[in-house]
Amino acid sequence: MTEETKHYAKAAMLIRKPIEDVFQAFINPEITTKIWFTKSSGKLEEGKETQWTWEMYNHSISVRAKTIELNKKIVLEWGSPDEITTVEWTFKNLGGAGTFVSIVNTGFQGDTEKIISQIRDSTEGFTLVLAGLKAYLEYNIELNLISDRFPKELNT
Repeated sequence: MTEETKHYAKAAMLIRKPIEDVFQAFINPEITTKIWFTKSSGKLEEGKETQWTWEMYNHSISVRAKTIELNKKIVLEWGSPDEITTVEWTFKNLGGAGTFVSIVNTGFQGDTEKIISQIRDSTEGFTLVLAGLKAYLEYNIELNLISDRFPKELNT
């Protein structure tokens, strides 16, 4: 285990849909914007940079897709230039039961308190993304989990 992968955040979920549908939900912003970010500069493509925006938080981030293996794996780097982390999605086809998705975020840096905070926030965020995707793909319901996580009304 390297120093970079020693500290990680992980979230995983069974989504009762075919692997092709679940995989495309993370590649295709027409789907992803219904459960996670609100805008994207385009579809994820290996070796290319994409801009994701959360308009409700006035926040954007650049992501670079390092690896895309169709229906198997997505690896990207994201974060501020001085705090890049790696996010890896793996997809396991469970046949009629659906698709098991695992998301692991590694590369956190800083003192112990900062790393714990980053791991907590990442685990919570990716768990909400997976729960939102499950509701959307299985029941066609948009739960607004990400936008409702920090409602503007709490900041007034």
